[in-house]
Amino acid sequence: YVYIKYRKVKRMIAYYKLIDLLNRKGLKKIDLQNAIGCSPVTMASISKNKAVNLNTINLICECLDCQPGDILEFIPDDETTKKVKKL
Repeated sequence: YVYIKYRKVKRMIAYYKLIDLLNRKGLKKIDLQNAIGCSPVTMASISKNKAVNLNTINLICECLDCQPGDILEFIPDDETTKKVKKL
């Protein structure tokens, strides 16, 4: 959960697939951090399902030879979904 303007909302992107992929490959988060050259803060953001920039996602995908859908999942948030106009 994150607080936006004092309102508790669910995160809409989850990185549990990345952690599962690392486990299947016998890797730790520190291995990935070193391989892509990101900061500990970035890895902490991933662990907490916080936003990371697209360059980081790109580097992770290149390093692990995968697609973004292999490392993250969009999880709709009911409250936010109600405010978003569907196309």
